[in-house]
Amino acid sequence: MSGRRRPRPRKPPGEGRPRTLRTRLVVASVVLIAVVCAVIGTVTTLALRSHLYDQLDGQLDEVASRVSGSFGPPGRQPGDGVAPGGQQPRTHPRTLTGFVTEGPQPQGTVAARVVDGVITEARRGVQSTSTLDVVAEPLTEAQRAALASVPRVEGEPRTVDVPDAGTYRAEYRSGPNGAYYVAVPTSSVDNTIDTLILVEISVTAAGLVAAGIAGYVLVGVATRPLRKVAATATRVSELPLHSGEVILSERVPEAECDPHTEVGRVGVALNRMLDHVHGALHARQRSETRVRQFVADASHELRTPLASIRGYAELTRRGREQVGPDTRHALGRIESEAGRMSLLVEDLLLLARLDAGRPLRFEHIDLVPLVVDTVSDSRAAGTDHDWRLDLPDEPAPVPADAARLQQVLVNLLGNARKHTPPGTTVTARVRRCGAWTCVDVEDDGPGIPAQLLPHVFERFARGDTARSRATGSTGLGLAIVRAVTAAHGGAVTVDSAPGRTVFTVRLPASAPEPASAPAPGFASAPVPKSAPAPGFASPPPVPEPAPAPLPESATAPVPESATAPVPAAAPVRVPEPAPGAARGAGRRSHSQPQHSATTRVRQGT
Repeated sequence: MSGRRRPRPRKPPGEGRPRTLRTRLVVASVVLIAVVCAVIGTVTTLALRSHLYDQLDGQLDEVASRVSGSFGPPGRQPGDGVAPGGQQPRTHPRTLTGFVTEGPQPQGTVAARVVDGVITEARRGVQSTSTLDVVAEPLTEAQRAALASVPRVEGEPRTVDVPDAGTYRAEYRSGPNGAYYVAVPTSSVDNTIDTLILVEISVTAAGLVAAGIAGYVLVGVATRPLRKVAATATRVSELPLHSGEVILSERVPEAECDPHTEVGRVGVALNRMLDHVHGALHARQRSETRVRQFVADASHELRTPLASIRGYAELTRRGREQVGPDTRHALGRIESEAGRMSLLVEDLLLLARLDAGRPLRFEHIDLVPLVVDTVSDSRAAGTDHDWRLDLPDEPAPVPADAARLQQVLVNLLGNARKHTPPGTTVTARVRRCGAWTCVDVEDDGPGIPAQLLPHVFERFARGDTARSRATGSTGLGLAIVRAVTAAHGGAVTVDSAPGRTVFTVRLPASAPEPASAPAPGFASAPVPKSAPAPGFASPPPVPEPAPAPLPESATAPVPESATAPVPAAAPVRVPEPAPGAARGAGRRSHSQPQHSATTRVRQGT
């Protein structure tokens, strides 16, 4: 037999839950008191019953001595000669009728004469219902048989149930007057015992209720310091300790930290642990602050050298001096890597600014034209994907920094474009969810691996080979998405499964602007497309200066074929940009009907 213990089977949820310490102490105390009361009551009842039955047996013995003629004055044995005073002792009893109805015999006494082992006469004294006198009632055959079942052993009373009469204490006795069966009722003794048991049960129940209430109050007072310790630990557990600067000021009150008590020692230990945790969190925050400051300073200082490297490389490549193909290739690689590093530095600098809490330039913008323009740019960059729009019939205004919000959309669309195979359908959807405006970027690609899904928004997170980039990845794109969205008071989530991946950006919605007010023209600022975006999901960032004007093609007249009605369930495809569309300063701002027409969005008809 193996010495290894088998694991116990787990109980279903909700069954056998552990009770609180307060409840367990009160229940244990009440159970202990109940056991003590039961023992005391049982012993008291048995002792009283034995005492009462001894008295009843003594009374029975006196009755048997009287009826058999063996009863005499004190100091005189039955059968002695002449009694004191010259009187002859009584040798013949009175009639059984007079015996059971008169004298000191208790009411209900039974006497039966036995001749040659057979009961010849039997009477029982009962109270008459009419005259209230005691009368002699003859016993029935069944009652005589029950009485005859008592062994004919003198001096040994037995308990017998007499039909229609109750329980009796019976005894066989022989004497000068003959042999008799004598019985006295046990009802008085039984009633006393029953009354005692009822009183004991009532008193015990009342005592247990009082003990339970008092115990609950007393244990509650005794465990109050422990509850305060638990409350302190609960408040600490609810603090966001995983990131940011944490002010851990929660402590157990000094009044509950008496080292002479068990609960006080627990409070002292908890306070000491919280001091250590606070020191560790403070050290971590200082380290993170130094790292962020270093990243911000390094990113800021690297911008100028990288711009100089790119400038000198381009100047050399475009100079009049003849350079060989190897040198020209090397200069091209220098320009490409310098541009890629510049993008990385810009991403790091943006994250450092967001970490430092730099304010954004908020204004009310419409998400619909911003999504349309961003999807159009992504379609131009990824012609091997199927790009679709799902837009509402009304504007979707939000208070936001248009440049930063466009960078969020560019990163999400670039993530879908560069981490899914050709032919993948990518859908950008704008919808209203109560007080929030949501933007969904959905694709039907292979999905994000389950082990990577909880970490996609972390900095420098990289995808596996199924969603990797051929150009490499820095893993800052989705980190920027989360940081910018959080700076807008919103949140970003991801839900991924093979065949469906959805990134959802939630932003606080604002009231729509009047119809006469022109929509902000910066909603369609184009994103630079000259350089590929490195990182897990970091397409080219939006420049800090004012955004560029909208392309003229966004408000150009739409051919009749483009305005053909689209079935309600059919997805909307983003039109290809018109080749050679001129950009001019006199273009009009985007409006919802114009976007709906140029992108074939159904307007409810």
